[in-house]
Amino acid sequence: MFENIREDWQTYERDWARQGFWVMLVYRFGRWRYRIENRALRWPFSFLYKLLKVLSQIMTGIDLPCEVQLGRRFLIEHFGGIIISGDAVFGDDCVVRNGVTVGLRHRGVRGAPVIGDRVDIGAGAKVLGPIRIGKDVAIGANAVVIQDVPDGCLAVGVPARIISRGDATSIRASSGAAISSGKDSRSEAGATTS
Repeated sequence: MFENIREDWQTYERDWARQGFWVMLVYRFGRWRYRIENRALRWPFSFLYKLLKVLSQIMTGIDLPCEVQLGRRFLIEHFGGIIISGDAVFGDDCVVRNGVTVGLRHRGVRGAPVIGDRVDIGAGAKVLGPIRIGKDVAIGANAVVIQDVPDGCLAVGVPARIISRGDATSIRASSGAAISSGKDSRSEAGATTS
């Protein structure tokens, strides 16, 4: 737990005031309590986790249950209106922003998204249902993604259209839009989709 918190501290640029870091502390504590095998001993930690989770939801507007499988260096870039299903899976170096929902499509369809490494999810985007998002993907602001997205692509629009990075480069050249190369989606795409 403490190694993960140390890495989260660096991911959030050693800024204790970032609400995403608060949520990650509660998430890490919630995951840690499952290591206590004896239910009677785990109970007080579970009670404390649930209390901290509700307080963090109220203070940040972020719902990140400890059942979510997060990779390393998960970054919540802006706070507020973020809902992530407990069934979701994220790879390493993923970024989410305000207004993002990652979860179930509707009651009749079971399963939540499985998201690869280095995925950058823009503000207000919705990623829904039992879909797979590949590695090095950028999801544009307010996109609604309800289908698989291959590695290295861009998903934009409602419903989201999938654009290969090669096509995205030509769009950038013609429209002047800044689209990341996928090498470091935090630095470039983070500035354009927030």
